[in-house]
Amino acid sequence: MKKSIGINVEAPEKKCEDSKCAWHGKLPVRGRIFTGIVRSAKAHNTVIVEWGYHKIIPKYESFERRNTRVTAYNPPCIHAREGDRVVIAECRPISKTKSFVVVSKNAAKSAKPKEVEENK
Repeated sequence: MKKSIGINVEAPEKKCEDSKCAWHGKLPVRGRIFTGIVRSAKAHNTVIVEWGYHKIIPKYESFERRNTRVTAYNPPCIHAREGDRVVIAECRPISKTKSFVVVSKNAAKSAKPKEVEENK
C-alpha cells in the first residue's frame, strides 16, 4: 500500500487487490481533483459523482445553478454508496467514459495537492 498518492487525503482502512485502485494498485493519479456527492452506484465498480457550480449570465447580471456529472471508478477498498461525499482524481482512461477514480470517501471540503499546501 502506498503511503501517499500526492493528494492530501487519508488512505482507506480496507485493503484490496485491485490493479485499478489508486492506493493498492498501479493506477497513477494526475491532473484535476474534484469533491462531489455520489448520485448513482448501480453499475459494477462505477459511481456517478455530481457537484454544482454557478454560471454568470452577463446580460442579466445574475447567476444560474448548474451541475456537472462524471463517472468514476469505485475501488472495492473505498466502496462508495449513493449520498457519500467523495474526492475523485483524474487518471488514465479506464473505459470509454471513466477517466476518474475515487480516492477518498467522506472527505473534507477541499483536497489540494501537497505541493500547494507546502508552499503556503
